[in-house]
Order: sequence, then structure tokens, then C-alpha cells
Amino acid sequence: MVTSDLEAHFGEPAIGFSDPSGLRFELIADDNDKRAPWTAIVGAKSAVRGVHSVQMMVREAQPSVAFLTDVLGWRIVGTSASRTRVAAGGDTAGHLIDVIEDNNARTAANGLGTVHHVAMAIATSEEQLETREQLVKLGVGVTDVRDRCYFTSIYFREPGGVLFEIATMKPGFTVDEDRSALGRGLKLPPWEEPHRASIEENLAAVTYR
Repeated sequence: MVTSDLEAHFGEPAIGFSDPSGLRFELIADDNDKRAPWTAIVGAKSAVRGVHSVQMMVREAQPSVAFLTDVLGWRIVGTSASRTRVAAGGDTAGHLIDVIEDNNARTAANGLGTVHHVAMAIATSEEQLETREQLVKLGVGVTDVRDRCYFTSIYFREPGGVLFEIATMKPGFTVDEDRSALGRGLKLPPWEEPHRASIEENLAAVTYR
């Protein structure tokens, strides 16, 4: 794995690297991140505290930024030459999207090294339905409400083509297992249970610390 120092955006130093599939990640230093650190491997001072932000690259930023702010209620909290940072539910880590404008950006294709969609949380199913109705009225192509067992979701594309998901917070991942056991067993939705054996055969081994 090769890491490299990156240009600091909005005063936050970062290093970048790629995972084995080619997906790009950045580790961003943020002294204002108050979330509990994940200390399974390194000490609290250097530990990861969660997803800092999402970066989405579009050929033209203005339509995407306008959609995020005017339709979804995000607000602009930072701008630079080619980057606009928007926030929802606070302007701290975990609440941020950076819209990056690149007039020469290629059209993305699903596959290794890509992100399928950006997910946003919403408190209740009622709010989710209200948002869906608003999108429909604006002529945005949005799916019906999809039951994902642990939450319900709607999907739609913003003007730059990035696929968004709005998912409810409930019922949550403790609906079928205790919090202390989360992540230690393979939980599948009912429609995938018939394929459990083949899914398990293709899973990478996981070691718990």
C-alpha cells in the first residue's frame, strides 16, 4: 500500500491511498472530531474515528450544489477553487460532502474501485415519504420505498449523475442480534437466505481482536 501526502482542504491535512480494488481513500486530520476512536489496532491519538466526508466529482458543480442546498436542505460551509463543502445536521466530520468540479471528469461505470451510491440518514419513515413526495413534485426520478430489513430506502440521482440513497435510522441493526454481537455473524435478508452457502464460500476470512 502506497500513501502520499495530499493538499490540505479547508485546513485539514490528509494522506491518500488506494485499497486492493483501486478505490481511493484519504485519512484526514480533524482536531474537532469528538467521536470515540476505534482503538483495536492503534492508540486513541492516531485512531480512526469514522467517515469524515464524502467526495463526489461532477463536471459542473453548481447544479449539484444547488440540488443539495435548495432541495435536500444542506448548507454550504466552505469553498475553494474547485471544491464546495456542504453539511447537514452540523458542520463536523460525518456530516459533510465535498462537491468537486472537474470539467473533464469521465462518466463513471460500476465495478471494482468504484462507489455505487452515497447514503444519507433520515430520522423517520414519515420524513422519508415527505422527501420522496417533494422529489416527485420536482420531477426527480425516485424509486419507491425499498424495505432493507434494518431500514427503508429511496434512491435517486442528483444533477451530476451521482446516485443518492436516503435511509431511515430504524429499526436498526439490533433488530435481530445484540449490540455486543454486531459484526460477528453473517446476517442476510430473507431473499438472500437461499444463497447463504454460496455467499459464505466467497467471503474473506475475518479475524477478531
